[in-house]
Amino acid sequence: MTGIEVVKLSFDSNGSNCSGRLYLPVNKTDKLACVVFANGFSGTMDWILPNFAKRFADAGFAALIFDYRHLGESEGKPRQIIDIEKQRTDLKNALQWVRHHARIDKRKIALWGTSMGASHIVEVASTDNEIAALICNAPALDARKGSNVQAKAKAANASKATIIISTLRLVGAAVLDVVRSLIGASPYYIKVYGKAGEAIFTDPSLAHRFKVLAEGSPGWHNSVAARVLFKLPSYKDGTIERIKAPILVSLAAKDVEVDNSFVKKIFSACPNADIREYPYDHFSMYHEEGFETVVRDQLDFLKQQLAPH
Repeated sequence: MTGIEVVKLSFDSNGSNCSGRLYLPVNKTDKLACVVFANGFSGTMDWILPNFAKRFADAGFAALIFDYRHLGESEGKPRQIIDIEKQRTDLKNALQWVRHHARIDKRKIALWGTSMGASHIVEVASTDNEIAALICNAPALDARKGSNVQAKAKAANASKATIIISTLRLVGAAVLDVVRSLIGASPYYIKVYGKAGEAIFTDPSLAHRFKVLAEGSPGWHNSVAARVLFKLPSYKDGTIERIKAPILVSLAAKDVEVDNSFVKKIFSACPNADIREYPYDHFSMYHEEGFETVVRDQLDFLKQQLAPH
């Protein structure tokens, strides 16, 4: 264990400031390998990420967490907008910020992404050969082909009629939000977690998780502009084959949000991918026993890939 310094920071991303935190081990004088984090759908840097960043810094790595534009502490209006391309641009600008930091070894920068954030790091690394390693957690690479619709409906105890009605309501909300954006009106929001037809996540078993999230993460809000439903991630064939860096893929065997068979098919095309499956669901990998198991394997991977040669 080392001492840790947490530095508040901001970096420019196409004219707006993104707020972040840099975790640094205080007793190391040589240049540091660094992990840059990309959070998932609606996630802010005060949720999940600090736990991993602290453990990585304890092990001697620098770790950068940040909020995407329109979310948390970062700039961007209107609020609670999730824009895939903007978020990937924010990630690229975070990378440039750490590459110019005096204490960071720019040859040893890894990307860590969870859920939708994993789709971001895969896309960014496919065009950036300087990335040293990737960690993909429950990667949501494609909202249509890679979603686990049947398992999600079963977990929510939803009938076919309920699914159809809920889908139509969400699509209607997205259309309304787009129309409002075109006339300069405020966004039309839907919930991140709530009832079917009103929210993205609807599994009743997640109620406690989201309750804890809302109470413990002041930067997070249970709302997003509905337009995001028209611009969710879509995986492009050939993307994974362009990545030269080693990849650790952490899958949750009980995931009802991500289709693991689709993920395995994609990453099987990459000889540098190490796929590991854990007996958890999409969210419990980041808490209690799940967190301890996953972070231990991720630290071993980082030490192997980013250690001095």
